Amino acid sequence: MAIRSDMTLEWQLHEVAKETGDEAVGSALTDVFTYLHSLGNGRRRQGKELVRLLEVARGLAAAVGEWQVVRLLQDSLDYAEGRILQHDFAERYRLFHEGTRRERNRDFLASSMRAMHEWLVAECEAYLRDHPGAGAEEAVAHFRSQGRDAAFLRAPEDRPGRYVIPRGMSETSLWLERLLRSDRIEVADPAEAARKIVSSPEALALLAADDEGQLVLRAAELRRRSAGLDLLRAVVEDPKALERDLQRALEGQHWIFGGRFVGQAAHRRLVPGDEVDIPLIRGDGALHIVELKRAMSLKKPLVNWYRNAWVPAASVHEAVGQAVNYLTGLDEHRDRIREELGIEARRASALVLVGHPGLHPDIPETEINEALRTFNSHLTRVEVLTYKELLDNAERSLAGELLSGDEEAA
Repeated sequence: MAIRSDMTLEWQLHEVAKETGDEAVGSALTDVFTYLHSLGNGRRRQGKELVRLLEVARGLAAAVGEWQVVRLLQDSLDYAEGRILQHDFAERYRLFHEGTRRERNRDFLASSMRAMHEWLVAECEAYLRDHPGAGAEEAVAHFRSQGRDAAFLRAPEDRPGRYVIPRGMSETSLWLERLLRSDRIEVADPAEAARKIVSSPEALALLAADDEGQLVLRAAELRRRSAGLDLLRAVVEDPKALERDLQRALEGQHWIFGGRFVGQAAHRRLVPGDEVDIPLIRGDGALHIVELKRAMSLKKPLVNWYRNAWVPAASVHEAVGQAVNYLTGLDEHRDRIREELGIEARRASALVLVGHPGLHPDIPETEINEALRTFNSHLTRVEVLTYKELLDNAERSLAGELLSGDEEAA
């Protein structure tokens, strides 16, 4: 932790010197002033030695019973070590006697509080727009999370004058701190190391180049995926969740769809008049679109009983028809898409996510899955899955990666 040394501290120490009547305490304070100006270039010296000298002066004042001086020196130590803020410190001892300075501090505090409350109101309105059913407890939890993440505020180089609070950083930092405190990795200050890791691309690059670092990064990525999977499952099982809620929960989580996908395309409007829900890029460079329908809020049946067997219902056929129309449009515009966007659409395929076995509690889940698998066997470029099967597949994949990671660690 950096030790603070500035004009405010020096002025306060001069006030302390006026309070003492003991020669030894005065001499100790002289040592403090000598140390402060020992650099000789107009700058005040910092460092642990400053703390030591202040502690010596405090001990001498206590020995002769100058308890007022002891209290003042304790405040000096707290300020030097960052436990008291400068404005509070200066106002407490009236280090700035001009009224204009006190008014400036008051106006600064007032404007800061006004800006903070305006931001809180705007964020609250945005949160409630996105979560119309949220209660007071959920809103408070949202802002508590943002407050923790504010410690990782960033200033993007490509956006001068703008600041970004990366969501989820505090949780990741806490998790990394606990991992760094484990026996596998010896770190002097795990909390500080964790904050630097999650805030610095350079630190992440260094970790990636190190065997132990790769273990940490891999564990962090698996944890991120696990959290994303939990969030998606909660949305999928919500009987009020709409397509846009599902799309938001799936955003940036292409790993859930399997290892054959290397990323998500930036453009969703690839064909005039059509906008795909999630455009994925396969390992061979070809496009794979994901068409999202409702999960537990699906209004129509997922399957129907027909001629002694369960078969996909109209809701499934309609979704597949929509996906086929998308693929037809991609085929017709494949040359333009490749030329303008660099995406290969000629061999595009599609996945339709629709419904959940929970919609039919009286039908065994295995029979619903079997009906869709039989249906898929007759399709060429389109596949249909329930959200439950997607989640189960992703969970098995994640469990396999965790198991292989444990084997490597052993």
